[in-house]
Parts: sequence; C-alpha cells; structure tokens
Amino acid sequence: MADRAVIDAAALDEVVAFTSELIRIDTTNRGGGDCYERPAAEYAAQRLAEAGLAPELLERTPGRTNVVARIPGTDPDAEALLVHGHLDVVPAQADEWSVHPFSGEVRDGVVWGRGAIDMKNMDAMILAAVRAWHRSGVRPRRDIVVAFTADEEASAEDGSGFLADRHAALFEGVTEGISESGAFTFHDGAGNCLYPVAAGERGTGWLELTARGKAGHGSKVNRDNAVTALSSAIARIGAHAWPVRLTPTVLAALEELAALYEIDVDVRAPDFDVDLLLGKLGPAAALVEPTVRGSANPTMLRAGYKVNVIPGEARAYVDGRYLPGGEQEFTDTLDLLTGPEVAWEFHHREVALQAPVDGPTYARMRAAVERFAPEARVIPYCMSGGTDAKQFSRLGITGYGFSPLRLPPGFDYQALFHGVDERVPVDALHFGVRVLDAFLRTA
Repeated sequence: MADRAVIDAAALDEVVAFTSELIRIDTTNRGGGDCYERPAAEYAAQRLAEAGLAPELLERTPGRTNVVARIPGTDPDAEALLVHGHLDVVPAQADEWSVHPFSGEVRDGVVWGRGAIDMKNMDAMILAAVRAWHRSGVRPRRDIVVAFTADEEASAEDGSGFLADRHAALFEGVTEGISESGAFTFHDGAGNCLYPVAAGERGTGWLELTARGKAGHGSKVNRDNAVTALSSAIARIGAHAWPVRLTPTVLAALEELAALYEIDVDVRAPDFDVDLLLGKLGPAAALVEPTVRGSANPTMLRAGYKVNVIPGEARAYVDGRYLPGGEQEFTDTLDLLTGPEVAWEFHHREVALQAPVDGPTYARMRAAVERFAPEARVIPYCMSGGTDAKQFSRLGITGYGFSPLRLPPGFDYQALFHGVDERVPVDALHFGVRVLDAFLRTA
C-alpha cells in the first residue's frame, strides 16, 4: 500500500486551494476569548464529510469550534494516531504586508496570507490527503484521528484543552500524534538540507508578578515603592544566566549535527562545552541553541496612572520556558529572583514534552521525508515554544512536530511564524502532502 500512488493531480490542486481558502476565513485570535473559528471549522468538516467521514463539531464556547473525525485503519489491533492542526491565527496589520493578510492570494507560485505557515498549510495537507484516500479507496494501517482545533494561539482552553478534558473518548486508543513545526527544510549555508523533526517542547510558564508598596505623592521620599521593587526583580530575571540542561532530544540533535560537520566531540562527556560546539555549527546552531537552557523574558509592565503619584501596586508579565524535567528548578529560581518583596504566580502553565527518536514512528517519519527528498538530513530537535501537543499529552499521547515542507534556499521558515508577509510555496505544499500521505499510510 505504501508504494501505491495516491496523491493525484486533484490532491495537488486541493492542497493549494484549501490553503488559500482557509486563509480567507479570518480566524484571528486576539486573546481573551476574542476569536471565532466556526466558519473555518465548518469548512474543514464539509471537506471531511465529502470524503465519507462523519466529523463532529464541538464547542466549549459558542463560535470556538473544534472538528474531530476518525478514519478506521486496516489493522484493528494497531494503536491509533492523532493528526491535528489549529484553525486560529495571530493578528496581522494589513498596512505592513505586501498583500492583504487574509487574501489567500496565489502569486508567482506562492500562497500568501496569515496562516500560510502557522498552520493552515498543514490543515490543507490533512484535508487533501484524506480526500485522496477516499478517491483511491485506500486506508491507513492504524486508525487516524483527525482534529482541527480552536484557540491554540492563546490558552487552548477552548481547543485542545477542552477536547482532552471533555471529549477524551474520541481519542480512545491514540498513543501518538503529529502536528506543526517539523520536517521543514533548513539550509545550513554549507550545501546541506536539514529537516528537523520536533521530538520535544519546552514547558510554558507565563508569569504574573505583583509588587505592593505604599502609595503616595511623587515628590516625597518613599522607601516602599512598588515600582522600584518590581523593576529590580524584572532586571534580575532579565539578566539571569540559566544553566545548561541537555535533554535526550537535544543530545540526539547535537550528536547528529556534530557527525554531519565532522566535529570530534563527545556530547555526553562530563566536561562537554555545549556553547563551544554551538559556535562551530554555523547557522545550524539556531535549531538547538534555544533549547539547551530554560529562559524567562520580561514582556509587559503595568503600573501607575499619573506621573506625580507613586502607585501602591505594580505588575509585570514574564514569558518563561523550562525544559523537560526542569519545572521545579524553574520555580525555585523564580522564587530567588523575585525576592521577598515581589509575589508571582503562573498566568498560564503547560508541561514540557519529550518523544523518543529511536522508535519506529520517528524512523517512518524520516523515511517518508527521505523518499521525496533524497538529499535530506533528518535530525530531531526540541521546540523552544509549544503546541496543542501539550494538552493532548494529558491523554497519554506522545507528540511530534511533523508538517513537512521542502523550501528553497533563502526562505526563512521560522521568521514567518507570526511574521509579516507570511507565505508558503506551492511546491512546498505539493511536497508536504506527498510526504504526509506516505507517512500516515505506513505509520
């Protein structure tokens, strides 16, 4: 079955059309519940229904719609696989773009618009592959559960979190899942085409800091100034040098990169200097450097209402990320950095993830990429951010980032996430749907 041609001309046309049409459905997520995914969910559900499936539309909040459908596999004893993509996108300022961000314009072999990379392209690949199976009468080996989610770009409370907490039965038997941010071309400038497959995510620790002091006149001496206490804590957090913590996924990535560049180093030696190795990897270091340590970046400050009034309270927000196994160290460090004058709590918190890179699923992902890109050097990596895989992990689902795209040199894939002029080449979509099909039918 794996060698049977399934992705036909119709599928290649559909993956482009679906990407463009989904982009035209404005699903901007501004946070705080300000989003409306239902039209995109209905669009996806209709495409699935046309492929003979019975998709369910599920909402925690009206208009915040999720879609779930199951495709029966040929092996009833096999564990099921989840394939998921989110329908919401981050905001876009139209006057900053070369084309309107919700035009879905196809120009010069490129599809333009918000969501072209993050991640309506993958949503379209899933739809196109499933419909090609229906036309060809083929089935995957294991059950495939398809999920299109709301709210990934905020808290996921209306999306994958809601599905995991309230609709776990829909994911019965699912042990692994794939979604965004993996198997894309990374050109290293030395002629190598790397294809990083995500096998881990740092944990999310968004923090709210609060300092309380004595309110008073701005002209008076005030030793109990909330703004002063908060700013001191924020400065300590911003300047903190987080220690190196190498997880199995990162170690595997470093070993493969060192071998690729013929650097003689034992990454598991007690005296291994990761920064020294990163300095020798050139552009490829960017795939690993953000995930050899935890981080905490101050992002928002809120205090006062008048220049001559010392406020009694000041607040700040910090985007914190911690590595698998590093949550306790993260919280202990924040306790020290904030000190006794500043209180802090999690504004949003999600687990760190890790997936095996020495098992059959990773091997099949690698094989699917190499089948259509023989030049590929597939390597594992850990994502610095997070995806819906965090919420689905509550159900015991191991998550990978696998949304394949073959990209030309100079195409800065990672910069386009949440960036201006987000776009995806048509050729990349064609490659992606072929690789996705090859993997899913053999997984």
